[in-house]
Amino acid sequence: MQSTIEIECPREILLGLHLDADQFAELVKEEAAMALFREGRLSSGMAANWLGIPRAHFLLKAMQTGGANLLEDNDDDFLREISLL
Repeated sequence: MQSTIEIECPREILLGLHLDADQFAELVKEEAAMALFREGRLSSGMAANWLGIPRAHFLLKAMQTGGANLLEDNDDDFLREISLL
């Protein structure tokens, strides 16, 4: 089941960003998915599904432009990763 959320946006913001309402809605959706993923509140699979893109594409985008670190450089992450081998 899908839910639709309506937000108010002053026309000046759309004009300033050179976006129409649909483009702005897509931007907000992408930014929300990325932020929720970075915060650990949304899995990469759920975020990718929400955006309608493959999980691998979402992860690449998260690393390249979203500022997401998929692995912390610490002992816990290292041990978790090598335990899978």
